[in-house]
Amino acid sequence: MYTGSCLCGTVSFKFDGEIRRFHHCHCRTCRKVHATVYGSSALVDETKFQILSGEESISQYESSPGKIRYFCRNCGTHVFARCDRDADCVILRLGALDGDLGIKAIGHIWVSHKPDWYEITDDLPQSPEW
Repeated sequence: MYTGSCLCGTVSFKFDGEIRRFHHCHCRTCRKVHATVYGSSALVDETKFQILSGEESISQYESSPGKIRYFCRNCGTHVFARCDRDADCVILRLGALDGDLGIKAIGHIWVSHKPDWYEITDDLPQSPEW
């Protein structure tokens, strides 16, 4: 079982199950939302994901058609997302995890949006888009 929370601790969650996909996304939206060079995310089965506290403090924003991002309205931490394309999954924002996953990402996506000043130095596969 894995647990996580937002920066202020108001929103906490857990999930128990396999990770379907773990990647580093370099799209413009993920970079803006997370204020970093890429966002690390993992897809998990929605039935294995549970909000433990702070559900009333979760706000949402549709960042693109069919993609809803959920964040703590107190501290702004993006905790998870949902996407029409993967309707049976929750997209976890891995920076909100309390511990380590014990696995490595399968690759980098949307590297066509990567800023010129950042160089990917690992040997993971790179995809120009999704």
